[in-house]
Amino acid sequence: MNVKKILVALIVLYSNALYAQTRQKVDITHATVFLSGAELLGNAKVNLPSGESEILFTNVAGNVNQQSLNIGADNGVVIQSATFQNNYLEAQTLSPRAKALKDSIERVEASRAGTNNMLLVVNEQIDLMSKNKQVSGTSTGLSVAELQKMLDLVKSRLNGLLNEKDKLTASLKKTDESLALLRMQFEEEKRKDFQPGGQLLVKFYAPRATASSISISYVVPNAGWSPSYDLRVENLSAPVKLFYKANVYQNSGVKWDNVKVSLSTGNPNEGAQAPVLNPWYLSFYEPRPYGEGYLNEVNVRAYKKPLAAPQAEAAMDKSMTAGTMNNYVQVDNSGINTTFDIDLPYTIPSDGQAHIIAVKTYELPATYRYYAAPKLDRDAFLQAQLTNWEDLNLIPATTNIFYEGSYVGQGYIDVRNVKDTMTISLGRDKKIVVRRERDKELRSVKTIGSNVRETFVYTITIRNTRKEAVDVTIMDQLPVSNDKDIVIEDTDINGGELEAATGAVKWVVKLKPNETKKINIGFTVKYPKGKILNL
Repeated sequence: MNVKKILVALIVLYSNALYAQTRQKVDITHATVFLSGAELLGNAKVNLPSGESEILFTNVAGNVNQQSLNIGADNGVVIQSATFQNNYLEAQTLSPRAKALKDSIERVEASRAGTNNMLLVVNEQIDLMSKNKQVSGTSTGLSVAELQKMLDLVKSRLNGLLNEKDKLTASLKKTDESLALLRMQFEEEKRKDFQPGGQLLVKFYAPRATASSISISYVVPNAGWSPSYDLRVENLSAPVKLFYKANVYQNSGVKWDNVKVSLSTGNPNEGAQAPVLNPWYLSFYEPRPYGEGYLNEVNVRAYKKPLAAPQAEAAMDKSMTAGTMNNYVQVDNSGINTTFDIDLPYTIPSDGQAHIIAVKTYELPATYRYYAAPKLDRDAFLQAQLTNWEDLNLIPATTNIFYEGSYVGQGYIDVRNVKDTMTISLGRDKKIVVRRERDKELRSVKTIGSNVRETFVYTITIRNTRKEAVDVTIMDQLPVSNDKDIVIEDTDINGGELEAATGAVKWVVKLKPNETKKINIGFTVKYPKGKILNL
């Protein structure tokens, strides 16, 4: 019997030794952040016995894309299996904001306990004095004067204790109110979508006892970045300084502590499979009678142009997986992803907040011009025109514009619609005054037969109140008819450059300091009597 017990004990010990779990922290060293999602790379050093063993790796992100999980080991160690699991311990599932609130609640509760203890002491003192308030002059041998002095002392002391009790009671009331608010906020933070960290159970096989360097990489969805730019121009003879920045966020459940960061314009959620066109069969639309499966307007449109099955599934998948920030930036980089490797390490907490990372700084030679379209806006805009911008790897994004050391406002760079020259607006210049008014004296409306001929003449006035000469590009337009009954005649563009297809007219006006110039644009429209023009 004893021999059997010994054998069972040995088997249990052997099994425990064979499959014993050792906890090992993974050090995250590199984060490649996509526009939506991120790939994390970590490593750890482990000592493995000969044969099979299991190690539980901690400091792993939560909600890992398990298809992307890649584990490597050296020194002949074989990875037999890997199992990912979220860590739902409360201490690790609280967001940084919730943790801060919890710490505040604990501090306030400790302070409240101290105040409450002081109140208990004061109540005991008041109770003690109340029980011994009857003092006999005969028994104590005190004279009437001495007794009165003692009563005054008791009164003064009791009054002080009562005042202190009131203060402590009021303090407790305020503390309880603060605690109630903190607890409400804490519960609210706990309800927010915060991703807990995870852990990875890996089974190894080592042909002999050895030390091994383990590398672990995986993709997480709760991260991303969006670009923004600062444009700074000191004066009109200086180049444009462009500061390329990235707003990086992550809610992966683990802190990226002093890691190397790479920014990629790729998006692993888009998939790698190229699309395939299926036959597009046309058919005539035959509406059903009302009451037999009546098609509403939306269904009619869908019936006229049905999506092929793969297209419909892709559209549905996209709508389901898109998060609040997943499609923040639309990227068109001709199918080639750009990656920015950041030289300095960064620490980014798992808080879902945007953290600014400096990416690149460029000095761009530029030509400057003033631009005005007085039909739409009465202000003139200073613009910088850039060439050879294609090598900057820009993504459409907002810009913060600074001119002569002052913040001007926000603009937008959209590289998708730019050809050879990129024009960037640097803000309004109130010292260039532009006005556009219809000339009432040259206005005329005549009826000839069945047609009306209406003449329009506009005067554009440009004044330079700056101390230096400027060139101002003025844009206006002639109407373009797409109706045979509407005819544009007698156009006058006062020496401007006309783009016939769109009717756009451009003038470049040179102005000396404090000089004013005027240009005219006019046209006549012939249209049928009884009609009203949309002008």
